[in-house]
Amino acid sequence: MAAIEELAEEFARLPGIGRKTALRLTYHLLKRPPEEILRLARALEGVAERVKACSCCGNLTEADPCGYCSSPRRDRSVICVVEEASDIPAIERAGEFRGLYHVLGGRLSPLEGIGPDELNIASLLARLEGETEVREVILATNPSVEGEATALYIQKLVPGGIRVTRLARGLPVGGDLEYADGVTIAEALAGRREL
Repeated sequence: MAAIEELAEEFARLPGIGRKTALRLTYHLLKRPPEEILRLARALEGVAERVKACSCCGNLTEADPCGYCSSPRRDRSVICVVEEASDIPAIERAGEFRGLYHVLGGRLSPLEGIGPDELNIASLLARLEGETEVREVILATNPSVEGEATALYIQKLVPGGIRVTRLARGLPVGGDLEYADGVTIAEALAGRREL
C-alpha cells in the first residue's frame, strides 16, 4: 500500500489535483497494463532529463537556444514578455505574432514571497541592453492584480527608446454584454477604437 500512497501524494502535488482525484488517477493507472505505466514513467523521466529553460528567453525547450530564439524568420525587433512558458502556445495559436519571447517564470506576488529577484527580469533587461535592434516590448502578463503590478514594474525598467505596449483587454469575441463584469466593460470602453 505504500507505493499507492506515494504515487497519490505525488499526483496531489500537481496544481488542481486534490486528494480524491490523486487517488482516482492512481487507481486508474493500476488498472492499465504495466507497459502503459512504464511508458508514462519514461515520458516523465525524459522531460526531467531533457527539458530545460532556454538560456536566452527562458522558454522550456530541449534545444538551447529554443526554436523561437534560433529562428531567422522571427522579428527580432519585438519581444513579447509572458509570465510562463505555457503562455507562448496560446499566443502562437493566434498566428499574428512573429517576434521573440521572454518568459518571466511567474509574476510579482509579495504575499507569496515572489519579488523581482525570483523572476527572469534581470535577463530581460540585459537582453534589451545587448540587442540593439529591439524597438518594442509587449507586456503580455495576465490581467490580474499581480500581472498588472508586474507589467508596471517592468515598464519602468525598460530603457528609453524602446516602445512598451500592453495586450488589449476587454470583451471576448462571441461574449454577451449582459454577462460581462464591470471591470471588463470598463476596459473595453477605455480600449475602444474607431471603425
